[in-house]
Amino acid sequence: MRKGITIFLELILIPLIIIGGALLFREKYYVWIAFCVAVISVVPLLYSFERRDSTAKELMVLAVLIALSVVGRFVFFALPGFKPVAALVIIVGVWLGGEAGFVVGSLTALVSNFYFGQGPWTPFQMFSWGVIGLAAGMLSGMLKKHRLLLYGFGILAGVAFSLMMDIWTVLWADGQLLPSKYKAALLAALPVTVEYAVSNVLFLMLLAEPIGRKLDRLKKRDGLFLSQK
Repeated sequence: MRKGITIFLELILIPLIIIGGALLFREKYYVWIAFCVAVISVVPLLYSFERRDSTAKELMVLAVLIALSVVGRFVFFALPGFKPVAALVIIVGVWLGGEAGFVVGSLTALVSNFYFGQGPWTPFQMFSWGVIGLAAGMLSGMLKKHRLLLYGFGILAGVAFSLMMDIWTVLWADGQLLPSKYKAALLAALPVTVEYAVSNVLFLMLLAEPIGRKLDRLKKRDGLFLSQK
């Protein structure tokens, strides 16, 4: 039941809202689209809490992880494609579950863009980082056990982020997703895509082990996120 709700909301409804908004609305309507994405992204996670006593602690942990991800984006602001955000979102997804990963990815984009600038790209960033965290959670069994698979996933996440963001690039240019223009956008973004992928691997190598250990201790000591698979 919960997995079905998660898949429908985060992999079907949110993309429809984002793409529909990009095609139908212009200018300031992206604010409402981002708001809708933010609200919908937390529904599966809140549903999974089921009024447990640990809910407040879990929300606090997520708030700290979102803040850490936002700060990481600030620290590396001078390097457009070199950010720890995707790596942190992947770590959250692997150790705390896909729903937590989606929330951290989605809200990192929204919160950090109050500094970097909100725009029609914000909902696409929210979904792109969010779905990376969700996918990491779905593959957590393999990614947690095998570091090479985790690093390979980091490479794929860098490519996937660029693929999804270039959909916005083409749609916002003229309201049409033309294959020729999409291909041109992908080729133009290739150096940054490579930078995304490389940075994901480097940050996973540095952060996965220490942060993963801390999250494991939190789960065992306080019984947090036990329903997240």
